[in-house]
Amino acid sequence: MDADAVMERLHALVEPGTIPSMAHLGINTEHALGVRVPRLRELARELGTDHELAVALWETGIHEARILASMVADPARVDGERMEAWAADFNSWDLVDQCCANLFWKAAPAWDKALAWSARDEDYPKRAGFVLMATLALHDDEAGDDAFEAFFPAIERDAGEHRDRVRKGVSWALRQIGKRSPGLNARALEVAQGLQDPVNQSKEAHRLGHEAEVELRSELVQGRLRGASS
Repeated sequence: MDADAVMERLHALVEPGTIPSMAHLGINTEHALGVRVPRLRELARELGTDHELAVALWETGIHEARILASMVADPARVDGERMEAWAADFNSWDLVDQCCANLFWKAAPAWDKALAWSARDEDYPKRAGFVLMATLALHDDEAGDDAFEAFFPAIERDAGEHRDRVRKGVSWALRQIGKRSPGLNARALEVAQGLQDPVNQSKEAHRLGHEAEVELRSELVQGRLRGASS
């Protein structure tokens, strides 16, 4: 199926009321059609992996077409140049999250980009860096605990970020890394406690640290970690 045919399918999947719902969630709807993500996933399963189609869909500039592109692209063919080009087009938090969760974490440059992007100034690439950290913690079963140590200084650096969409990415990274293993849980709790220093930390960092500590100490998380290590 070529990009024109897929775009026809996307237009047919538009549902009334979706655009206002997206806008309510803070999603940029300027170039959106109004197709819900579950419908995009169904279409992606039908299409399968098709990297040329993914590139063509991204070039349309349509919000849902770009999310679909992240679902059908071949991660083995996604290099640093492609990641940078798509990151430069990010214009909404959900597009960032979908690209990282569906595709970017599987690409070879993911670990390097996580750190590099987290140090960027622009909202969406910066968020993408931390979302990549979170999705790597969630999905990369082959990575050892040491691989995540490099992420903690970036998390500590930006925990007080004033931009809500960026700070939520930082929080997600800290909490997801801390759920990965008992060792990383202890390290993440150490970071969370340090962020609550009333003298040296901002109120934003304090709140982030407190919320992360509560979740990482919860019986739900601790029970899962005990089960995973037994």
